[in-house]
Amino acid sequence: MASSVAVQAEEGAAARASGAAKSSPRDCRRHRLRSLSQGGKEEAGPLPLEYPSRLGALTGREKAELYSGGILKGCKAEDSNEAISKYLLETLKMKEKWLGVWKTNPELFFVNLEEISVPYVGVLVEVTCKPPQDSCGNFKVSVSVAEPFSSNIANIPRQLVEEVLEEMDHCVPLLEVYPIEGQDIVVIDIAMALETVRFFYDFLWRDWDDDENSETYAALIEERIKIWCDIQNGIIPAPIAHRFRRNLEKYKSMHLELIHYQSNIKEAPTAEEAVECWKKYYELIMLCGLLKIWEDLHLRAHGPLTPRILRRRRGRRDDGKTVTYVVAKTTTVEMVKELSTDTHHAVEENLNLALDNCYSGDTVLIFPGEYKATNLSMLTEDITIKGVGRPEEIMIVSNPSHENFVVSRAQNIKLMNITLIQQGTVDGIIVVESGHTVLENCILKCEGTGVCVLAGASLTVANSEITGAQGAGVELYPGSTATLEGNKIHHCSNFRTSNGSRGSFGGINVKVLPVPKLRMKNNYIYSNNGHAVTIIKPSDQLCATVEGIVECAAGGDGEDSVSKLMQELKLEINKNVLEETTTDIGIIN
Repeated sequence: MASSVAVQAEEGAAARASGAAKSSPRDCRRHRLRSLSQGGKEEAGPLPLEYPSRLGALTGREKAELYSGGILKGCKAEDSNEAISKYLLETLKMKEKWLGVWKTNPELFFVNLEEISVPYVGVLVEVTCKPPQDSCGNFKVSVSVAEPFSSNIANIPRQLVEEVLEEMDHCVPLLEVYPIEGQDIVVIDIAMALETVRFFYDFLWRDWDDDENSETYAALIEERIKIWCDIQNGIIPAPIAHRFRRNLEKYKSMHLELIHYQSNIKEAPTAEEAVECWKKYYELIMLCGLLKIWEDLHLRAHGPLTPRILRRRRGRRDDGKTVTYVVAKTTTVEMVKELSTDTHHAVEENLNLALDNCYSGDTVLIFPGEYKATNLSMLTEDITIKGVGRPEEIMIVSNPSHENFVVSRAQNIKLMNITLIQQGTVDGIIVVESGHTVLENCILKCEGTGVCVLAGASLTVANSEITGAQGAGVELYPGSTATLEGNKIHHCSNFRTSNGSRGSFGGINVKVLPVPKLRMKNNYIYSNNGHAVTIIKPSDQLCATVEGIVECAAGGDGEDSVSKLMQELKLEINKNVLEETTTDIGIIN
């Protein structure tokens, strides 16, 4: 059961989202029509400035440190409300009186909302804050209209404001009050604390998290911070961000609706009330499942609710001929003179057009320059994409408005001598959905996750560089295969994880059941952020249902366990240089 501060915050979030939260019962006041023409001639002055956001200036890692490493450190999900309450109370004890803007729902003041179209009614108030000793107490504060009388509605009658506050016993929800500028440093800290709590309940807290333990809950919070940062920075495309926010707001609104409906049932529910409760609960559970999918990066990009264009494989041309496409910003004779005289070639300035015209067996030669190619997200033909020159000179940049950058479903495809720069796409820089993908002498500058190899697919990477991934540089899903030779994988896992230290997923991330296969030789992995190779074993319950596959991992993380697990997983790791890693190999649940 959520504490009063959680419910209060959820109501405030719904108010900010829809402008129609149930801040206070209105039925007892409906007999009195409130309008702008009511009482008094005093004009309200403009509201003073609130303290600017300090939370918004923090980086994703700093936000993760604030919540997971500070306020919620070592905290289970079920204890998060208490931890947040304690944090807020400690700050409020520093000052009893201060000035702030009380922002509340217009329905509290006006019956006919057509007279006024504002998201909230704001009034300058003096706050008298005497926090309860019990951290689970009701977070309300005493307020009175401050001088000079100020509001975001110039002609709102002061008498009406006083009347509403009188009916509320001059007590309003704390999270509806925003401290104003020009006060001492203690009030600045109070403003930061209130902003921190609002953000937690607006975006990070979920009432379904109660079963999460301390480590998994910290990781969940950090993942949600990352999603929020990706939305703010435009990494998650705007249409996807809008759908996610809309579903989250809908869930909170439905959750409050269910709580209020249940609270209005005074005695044993009638058959109709019981059916209505179950109906609302069922809708809530379905929406909860949808949100969980949206919070999972892999499911968001590949899940059953994501519409995908499944492009039909063309195969080879009927006449058996192959074509070499020359892609360049400026075409010269020298570019094609070295091609064989019996080679059919076509010149394209647009990389998208070249990819769109390819049949299996074709080659795309890319000359120095910077290109964008949305058609890399639907590779189905067995082609070779090759840069002519140094890979640093041939740069292909993702389109921020698309969810994916490079997605391969071809049986055999090769990318050579190019630099891929990920900007704004949701999924991994390269996702091998099926077939075999080969990377040779490539540079992968990740912004999201690294290279993802899905179940049944295979990857070969040689003499290439992978850097900047938010998770591991290479992620192997169950039943996949990868061969890595002569590569540099560095500065990955640029986000914290649940153990309070830097991320565990530094280089290679291996997920078992069924076991993937990994062969590594002569690679250089520099990862001061985590393990060189991380093996994610399934939960104990799952282990019990699968005989022998990961039985060895249950015995601990000692050398014998690691050695046996490597044999089971068919890991071949030879002559690799692993520097500044937490450990060479880490096993986690």
